[in-house]
Amino acid sequence: MSLTRSARRFGETVDNLIIGAGPAGLTAAYTLAKAGAEVLVLEQDPEYVGGISRTAHYKGFLFDIGGHRFFSKSKEVVDLWNEILPDDFIERPRLSRIYYGGKFYAYPLRAFEALGNLGLIESALCMASFGWAKARPIKDPATFHQWVRNQFGERLFGIFFKTYTEKVWGMPCDEISADWAAQRIKGLDLLAAVLDGVKRSLGVGRGGGQGGPKTLIESFRYPRRGPGMMWEACKAKVEALGGQVRMGARVVGLDFQNGLWTVTAIGGDGESLSFAARNVISSAPMRELIDHISPKPASHNRAMQLSYRDFLTVVLIGRSERQIPDNWVYIHDPNVKVGRVQNFRSWSPELIPDPDSTCLGLEYFCFEGDGLWASSDEDLIALAKQEIDNIGLMRAADVVDGTVVRQPKAYPVYDAMYRENVDAVRADLAANYPGLWLVGRNGMHKYNNQDHAMMTGMLTALNILAGREVYDVWDVNEDAEYHEGGVEGAEEALASERLVPRRVGAAVGGA
Repeated sequence: MSLTRSARRFGETVDNLIIGAGPAGLTAAYTLAKAGAEVLVLEQDPEYVGGISRTAHYKGFLFDIGGHRFFSKSKEVVDLWNEILPDDFIERPRLSRIYYGGKFYAYPLRAFEALGNLGLIESALCMASFGWAKARPIKDPATFHQWVRNQFGERLFGIFFKTYTEKVWGMPCDEISADWAAQRIKGLDLLAAVLDGVKRSLGVGRGGGQGGPKTLIESFRYPRRGPGMMWEACKAKVEALGGQVRMGARVVGLDFQNGLWTVTAIGGDGESLSFAARNVISSAPMRELIDHISPKPASHNRAMQLSYRDFLTVVLIGRSERQIPDNWVYIHDPNVKVGRVQNFRSWSPELIPDPDSTCLGLEYFCFEGDGLWASSDEDLIALAKQEIDNIGLMRAADVVDGTVVRQPKAYPVYDAMYRENVDAVRADLAANYPGLWLVGRNGMHKYNNQDHAMMTGMLTALNILAGREVYDVWDVNEDAEYHEGGVEGAEEALASERLVPRRVGAAVGGA
C-alpha cells in the first residue's frame, strides 16, 4: 500500500504528521496515539528508527552509535521507558578510562594510580605548574585554554583537557570561549579532587557527599540488545494503536495555507508523496526544515548559518586475548586521531553473537565532507586497526572484519551567532507558521540528551492535545553535569542549557 493511500485512511488530512522517528518524534507519536489522535510518522532512513539512538547491525553484531546509558532525572521519562520496554532492561556496571601517553587512567582519577602513571617527576612538574598558575593567573581569561590553565596549570591542561576537547569539537582550545570551561568544569577543585582520588585509591568512601563534588554513576540500565530496541518497540506500539510509521520517506517540502500544512516527500522507490496535516512535529535538523518551507521564511538566512559536528564509528571485529572491562575509553593521546573507543560487549553481551569475539567501536569526530568523513571504508578500517594496535586495546593482527557507520549532524554547534539565529527562527515560526512544532536535539538545535529529547516530544504532544501551549518545550534541558551525575528518577529535569563550546570572536593566544 502506498503512503498516499495509507494517509487516506484518515481522510484528506492527517491530524498530526511527525518528521523523524528518533526519540523525540516517536515519543510524540506514542503520546498522541495513546490519546486516540491520528498520527503519521515519516522517517527518511529505510531501515532504522531511533536516529542517533538506533542500534546498527553487521553480520549479527549489534552496536550503539555514540553510547546511550539509560538514566534520567525525569520520572515521566523513566516511567515511559518501563512502559515501552518492561522486560528487556539489564543493569550494567559503568567503567571508563582515559588513555594518555601509553598509559590508562581510571576515570574518575585515582591519585596513586595517576601518580604512578605520570611518574614522580611529571607529577611534581604538574603540581609546580598548578602552583605557578595560582600564583600568576591570567587576568580575565577569555579562552578555554586560559581558564583551564588558571584552574589546573599548563601541564594538566595539556594532559587531561587539550587533546580530547579539540578532537571532539574540531577547534583549538585557544578559540573556545572560557564561559564553556567555567560552566562545564564548574565545582571541580584540584585539591579536593586529589583528596577524593586518595580516598578512592584506598577504597575509603566514594566521594560526592553533601556539599562535595558529584560522582559518576557506577551502573546504568541498558536495553539488552541496544538502544534501538527501545525505539523499535515504540514504533510497534504506535502502529498497534493505529498510528503509522513510514520508513524511507524523505521530506522535501512544506507549504502552509488556509490552516493546513502540505508536506511533500520522496518515497524509497522514488515516488513523489503528498500529505495534508493540521500539525507538523519536526525533529529534522532546523537548518534543513527551514530550507524545505516554501515560500522561504524570513528567517531562512539565519537558519542556513546553523552548523553541526559529525562523527563516524569504525567497528573492528576479531578474536583477542586482551580483556577489556571498559564501556568506553577516552583517548587523550595526540598521536592518534580516534577520540573514544567503545567496547560493545561491556554494554551488553547480547550485542555480540558469540562468546569469543571482541567488537570495538572507534569514534572519530569530524565535519561532514572533510578528509576523515570522505575517506573510504577500507582506509578508515586500516587507520582504526593501526590506532587500536598503537593504543594496545587490540592487536591489528587479531582484527578479522570491520565496518563503518557515519553519523551526520551528531552535535549542534553553538557558535557565536547560534542563539540569535535560533531565536530568529523561533520568532518567525511562532508568528507566521502555526501548527509547526520543533522537537529533539537537531529539531531545536539544542544539545539534548536522549531523555531531554523524549521530554520535548512528550510535552509537545500534550500541548497539541490541550489545544494550546501549556508547556514551554524550550525549557527542557540541563547542563552537562547531568550526563554523569545524579540518581535516576530522583527529580524533574532542570530548565537550563546543556553546554557545548562557543568560539571566541577572534583567536586569543594561550598561556
